[in-house]
Amino acid sequence: MNPALRRVGWHLLVLALLVPLLYPIVWLAAASFKPSSEILQSLALLPKQVILDNYAALADGLGGVPIWRFFVNSILVSGGCAAANILSCSLAGYAFARLRFRMRAPLFGFMLATIMLPTHAVLIPQYTIFQQLGMVDTFWPMILPKLLATDAFFVFLMVQFMRNIPRELDEAARLDGCGSIRIFSAVILPLIRPAVITTAIFTFIWTWNDFLTQLIYLSSPEKYTLPLALRLFIDTTDSSQYGPMLALSALALVPILLFFAAFQRLLVEGFATSGLKG
Repeated sequence: MNPALRRVGWHLLVLALLVPLLYPIVWLAAASFKPSSEILQSLALLPKQVILDNYAALADGLGGVPIWRFFVNSILVSGGCAAANILSCSLAGYAFARLRFRMRAPLFGFMLATIMLPTHAVLIPQYTIFQQLGMVDTFWPMILPKLLATDAFFVFLMVQFMRNIPRELDEAARLDGCGSIRIFSAVILPLIRPAVITTAIFTFIWTWNDFLTQLIYLSSPEKYTLPLALRLFIDTTDSSQYGPMLALSALALVPILLFFAAFQRLLVEGFATSGLKG
């Protein structure tokens, strides 16, 4: 087969597979310009009547809280979790990959086993701890656990990257008088940048979309993140505001898309690297 025709066929196949994946996003963007009555009554993708009232309604805020406050809260929580995960998981990965201490292999295996532990199993104990510490209705219950390297997948990712780095670099740094912390910050950390970016992207996106954890710990509307703010549009006793809800949902996708687009190349590099080999 002609190589050009093969490439064209491959691209057409990829585009066909993308249609069911991108359709919900396209529908969301289009529905945000529909009147609320048309959203429920029509299955058409494009709106019959394009309106901007849904976006204009967001200017009034929700529950007396301006919309920009929800974005700021989400950025603070997601950014704090991403920074905490990068710090703790890279340090834990460095300890397992480079340092020698007793029980290293069993502890590493135990850490990997926690991947199978459901989040709901530790939800009540964690809530009890943070309640006794007086941290409920603050952002700390979402950020502090990330400082303890609780995401075993990212620790494993860091370990696999570091194991692919020649130990001769550590030895050369020690000859120059560097300690373990200096070796980690000046030698190892710059070389695991793809793993750091991968950790940052996934932690940011997962935290941005997290609803359950934020619902449990946050009760004040002025501290709500975007997932909780979207719930305010649903009224069980009166008519729900589907138009503004879809408009805010479309706006909530913008920071994630920008964040992903900015670091997409490094993310692909992180998955394609040979450091993920056994």
